[in-house]
Amino acid sequence: MITLFSLFSQSSTPATTTAIGDVAAHDLASDLTLWGLFFQADLIVKTVMISLIFASIWSWAIIIDKKRVIKRLEKRARKFEDSFWSGEPLSKLYDRVRTSASDPMLAVFSSGMDEWNSGYSGALDGRASDLRASLKQRIERIMFNTMSKEMNKLEKGMIFLATVGSTAPFIGLFGTVWGIMNSFSAIANTQNTNLAVVAPGIAEALFATALGLVAAIPAVVAYNKYAQDLGLYAERVENFIYDYLMVISRHLDQQNAQNNQNAAE
Repeated sequence: MITLFSLFSQSSTPATTTAIGDVAAHDLASDLTLWGLFFQADLIVKTVMISLIFASIWSWAIIIDKKRVIKRLEKRARKFEDSFWSGEPLSKLYDRVRTSASDPMLAVFSSGMDEWNSGYSGALDGRASDLRASLKQRIERIMFNTMSKEMNKLEKGMIFLATVGSTAPFIGLFGTVWGIMNSFSAIANTQNTNLAVVAPGIAEALFATALGLVAAIPAVVAYNKYAQDLGLYAERVENFIYDYLMVISRHLDQQNAQNNQNAAE
């Protein structure tokens, strides 16, 4: 009887062990899903993951908005420059676009025209050379100040992209370190180095690292791209300011010459 019991125990032990292993493997596979990794993580790792997910979502919102805004600005800039060089009187162009001063280039043009209109009559006096020089300086100053304010508005959100790009990998690394610490704690508590014991903590750590990279990489790429685009647009607005100053300077010189000729006659 003892022999039969021994044979039964020997024959049933491998099957039982295999069944237990299958259950453990099933539980391990179910725990290593993305949702499982999140919900089984402790509070610190969850906080890291939520922070990185929020940073990634907000970064993509800024990226999409900046793409739309820059595309619209370039289109309006081309259209306005065509109108500016078409020979249309600046006063008529000003009356037509001043209601759309929300656009940076149009806002810069409108600010210059406002100052021009306020000092134009005095600068036309043939003896008022100082007034003409002062008018041009005031126009240049106010146009550059307006450009600076408008570019600051356009750059809103760029600091967030730069911050995410530089800090997200380190935040993810913090989650990685914490997850590995949890794995070592599990090993110490259970005195077992089985993969089923250490895998959840390691998987949490790798998941936090992945989230950090997912948030950082698009933010860095977008920041570099949009910083270049905004720099080119600022250079375009600056060139327009110099073109505008050249036009009004030429107009003042022509009026001055005409006034001197009339005075001589």
